[in-house]
Amino acid sequence: MTDTTALEAAAFRRLLAHLNQDRLDVQNIDLMILAGFCRNCLADWYREAAQDAGQDISKDQAREAIYGMPFADWKAKYQQPATPEQLAAFEAAQQRHG
Repeated sequence: MTDTTALEAAAFRRLLAHLNQDRLDVQNIDLMILAGFCRNCLADWYREAAQDAGQDISKDQAREAIYGMPFADWKAKYQQPATPEQLAAFEAAQQRHG
């Protein structure tokens, strides 16, 4: 019998590695435009899951768990200013997805 939770956890760890090691070029705004979620959303979901499990973690702790480093460090190293095209695409995506 397969442990579904272990498989889900492994897939989640691989997603984080992909986003934070292999695809540092993909900006959060691009993820929001295309997928409707970003690394910050993952951190929010992580924090909510922790709270549901009775663990009180801060927004900063959740982001560090997702980004693999303090968010301010990741932002300084990898986040680029959004272009006018990205901002327009983000606005259009927000209107489509409500």
